[in-house]
Amino acid sequence: MTASGTFMWRGEAVPFREGQSIASALAGLGIHGFGVDPAGGQTRYFCGIGACQCCLVRIDGRVREACLEPAAAGMTVSRLEDSHAW
Repeated sequence: MTASGTFMWRGEAVPFREGQSIASALAGLGIHGFGVDPAGGQTRYFCGIGACQCCLVRIDGRVREACLEPAAAGMTVSRLEDSHAW
């Protein structure tokens, strides 16, 4: 893969290609679980079209669906529970 940039996921740089979603870039590294939701369920890359909202993450402080959000250089992505605020 020829990376067009990197974003940060839990302190690690994640390479991505232009136009790639955050979820796709993480899945390319074998990362499919994105955390735990408020009900205790696993959040993950599932539908890929934003219908299920299973891939919720915090992107630069805002809650977003990782499958719909294009990766951008320099962004910081974390699990929802990493900030201890829902």
